[in-house]
Amino acid sequence: MKERPLIDVVGLKKHFPVRKTFLASRRDRDDNLVRAVDGVDLSIARGEVLGLVGESGSGKSTLGRSLMMLDPPTDGHIVFDNTEITPFNDRQLKPYRKRMQMIFQDPYGSLNPRMSVGEILAMPLRFHNPELDAAGRREKAGQALETVGLAAQYLDRYPHEFSGGQRQRIGIARALTLEPEFIMADEPVSALDVSVQAQVLNLFARIRRQMSLTMLFVTHDLAVVGHIADRVAVMYLGRIVEIAPTRELFSNPRHPYTEALMSAIPMPEPGQRRQRIVLQGDIPSPISPPSGCAFRTRCPYVLPACAQDRPLLREVGVAHGVACIRDDLELVSPLTDHASPSASTTSLASTTSAYSLPSIANVRS
Repeated sequence: MKERPLIDVVGLKKHFPVRKTFLASRRDRDDNLVRAVDGVDLSIARGEVLGLVGESGSGKSTLGRSLMMLDPPTDGHIVFDNTEITPFNDRQLKPYRKRMQMIFQDPYGSLNPRMSVGEILAMPLRFHNPELDAAGRREKAGQALETVGLAAQYLDRYPHEFSGGQRQRIGIARALTLEPEFIMADEPVSALDVSVQAQVLNLFARIRRQMSLTMLFVTHDLAVVGHIADRVAVMYLGRIVEIAPTRELFSNPRHPYTEALMSAIPMPEPGQRRQRIVLQGDIPSPISPPSGCAFRTRCPYVLPACAQDRPLLREVGVAHGVACIRDDLELVSPLTDHASPSASTTSLASTTSAYSLPSIANVRS
């Protein structure tokens, strides 16, 4: 019997009302909504890392926050460990908060500058593990710091005494203190230098193996998810347009938007060049999305039929889903696209990285 996923999302929507004005038409006043997430079906298996990618404004972070019930969804269902948590209030959600933790994007703004590292890491334990005394909380906080490669002696220091990479490690340690089953990481390396990104990514890989964590890894960088994710979901204007196992997505992209994103991945070898696909215009407004396929206003392969009906996510291969009517397209894979005649086919690990990741054993800030 197939094991049920840890997280199952069905028809998830998150709409935000826009402030209404007197001069707006009646129709606009009745339907003036930002459709940040507009009907997402998603499942994450136990122990899986799902990468969620897309441009800024595509709804990635909103989807993650709705999944964590930080911004409760407008419609749809969220099932965590066979229990639907969508209708739960704060009191009912409390036992699930301990099992679902979040790592924030900004390592500077996510830590309270007036609290020491020890106080920051002990705060979740005060709420969710009241049986622990101060010494017990400090011991678990020190263990969490050591898990992320920092010494327990740093517990009495303050956030301003650390570098950006070290602050992000502290944010990761805070999420780990409660020993969660699921972590939602919201662009955890986008604010870091490239060399520090490599260290933090290796840290995630090690922690994932040690603790058998399930993760939703939100990022706009396909080069990052190529290193850490088991599957990748591509999001555009509030909808999933393609989802597949990582190697399958990189070797056989089926949606034009995925092809465009992959064309921006830097080449790791000097002298190699990739044909860049530059999308025209900006991502449309989620207040009034285009009819039919939301990507059609920027798609280089658009047909008149693309404006008629919204394409549904359908299977086109084993565990490979795509929302596009153009089955006749032969899209370029980043694993084989090399303009330089001397370039040879590279592995997924090298193609999806603009830098060389250090070994996990040597990861230190």
